[in-house]
Amino acid sequence: MAELLSLAGVHTHIGRYHILEGVDLIAPEGELTMLLGRNGAGKTTTLKTIIGLHRASAGAVRFQSRDLIPLRTPEIARLGIAYVPEDMGIFAGLTVRENLVLAAREREIDDRRLKWLFGLFPPLEKFWQLRAGFLSGGQKQMLAIGRAVIEPRRLILIDEPTKGLAPAIVGALIEAFRELKRAGSTILLVEQNFHVARSVGDGVFVMDTGRITHAGRMAELAEDAGLQRRLLGLSLDAHQ
Repeated sequence: MAELLSLAGVHTHIGRYHILEGVDLIAPEGELTMLLGRNGAGKTTTLKTIIGLHRASAGAVRFQSRDLIPLRTPEIARLGIAYVPEDMGIFAGLTVRENLVLAAREREIDDRRLKWLFGLFPPLEKFWQLRAGFLSGGQKQMLAIGRAVIEPRRLILIDEPTKGLAPAIVGALIEAFRELKRAGSTILLVEQNFHVARSVGDGVFVMDTGRITHAGRMAELAEDAGLQRRLLGLSLDAHQ
């Protein structure tokens, strides 16, 4: 598969802290790439560096061969890259509709796109006029992802979307990720739920202390309990 996104030797400093220490990563077009690792490994910083919320101090971040490092976050987003942060970042005082309209390019939502989105996340239609602050945690996550894809995106960066959610909601998100891939999106997904990782991941990168310590196919990692324990300190089978 062609590389849609690539990071080569990326270093990122936040204040006096050296967080990313030479990260090499690729996200092939049309695939869902998992980024795994212990808490504090640098996964969120990696996503924020790609989208421009943190500026890389060395290395290269390329999207379709274009260097992203000199660009500001709005310019990066206009290239077709969406970011769903761990805290979701929705506007609690606005309705579901208003949140989605704000994310649309011309402040108008294409009817066909909206129908597709409602099929992906039915609660968004049910609570269309409800203020987002009254949604459940799972519904807020659906809104956050829905806002990211209300316009077609080439690349979607998603940070721990299933954290703290009920199994039924996690299952709905798994199906949504599969549908997003079928619709042509490439996804880079940070996740702590290893059942999700096994269910949707094509490729996988594992981080530890700001470096990539493993790169391969998710199916191979899922079948190797010894490798899981060595890289992550636990086995996927313990997290079903």
